[in-house]
Amino acid sequence: MRLLSLSDLRARGITFSRQWLHRLVREGKFPKPVKVGNRTLAWVETEIDAWVASRIDHRDSRAA
Repeated sequence: MRLLSLSDLRARGITFSRQWLHRLVREGKFPKPVKVGNRTLAWVETEIDAWVASRIDHRDSRAA
């Protein structure tokens, strides 16, 4: 299992601000982060991959 930092998310093309990510998490629209330190959050890679795949599926289902 791999954890992704905010910079790892950005490297994957997820360029949301911290505030926007927290809002999406609160609304249940983005995977919840894992607290790995006092002021450090990270996201589970497989959950992020699944979220990206769901966004692609949503896009493709709307195009049909």
